Amino acid sequence: MEAPQTTRWRRRKDARPAEILDAALAVFAERGYAATRMDDIAQRAGVTKGTIYLYFESKDAVFRGLVQDSIGATIEGVTAAAARFEGSAADLLRIVLRGIGAFARTDDRVVLPKIMIAEAGNFPALAEFYRREVIDRGLALLTSIIARGIARGEFRAVNPEDAARLCIGPLLVAVFWRTTFGKFDAVPYDLDGLIETHIDVLLRGLAA
Repeated sequence: MEAPQTTRWRRRKDARPAEILDAALAVFAERGYAATRMDDIAQRAGVTKGTIYLYFESKDAVFRGLVQDSIGATIEGVTAAAARFEGSAADLLRIVLRGIGAFARTDDRVVLPKIMIAEAGNFPALAEFYRREVIDRGLALLTSIIARGIARGEFRAVNPEDAARLCIGPLLVAVFWRTTFGKFDAVPYDLDGLIETHIDVLLRGLAA
């Protein structure tokens, strides 16, 4: 039987990657990717820089891990759920867009798209990674839902790839409003209302 101290140490060790990623997210949000140092992440996480290197070989790897662990994993889970969904394409699209909207309104990881756009010019390899892991997979999911609706006669014949991009546009507005301009609102903007209006207008436009 393992000693309680050994068990606690192992649990702590297993939790460290998540703690490091949480700290990295906070520092990236404050400083941006370029200005963040591994020392900054270590200080925020309350560990030594050497501890971070046990799990991540570089700052680039930390950022990639953050994207994969948060947004990438979410898209993978939603894609799997969509494949099993037996309702209408409109209902599925509603569920997915509300899920993305909830992320935009409430999740601290919402700063990642903003950081990526700000840093893409200086870090093209990171931008290509984000494009592959997040943008392409997200658009593929939305494109498949719209194509399903067209095939079933629920949606009128449109280019599914174009429609997928139209799905995302207003949600990106919500992301950038919350992370950049929202702090200047005299009254907090109703992002939930924006998202619901977007879904209503979009589905009316797609309806056969």
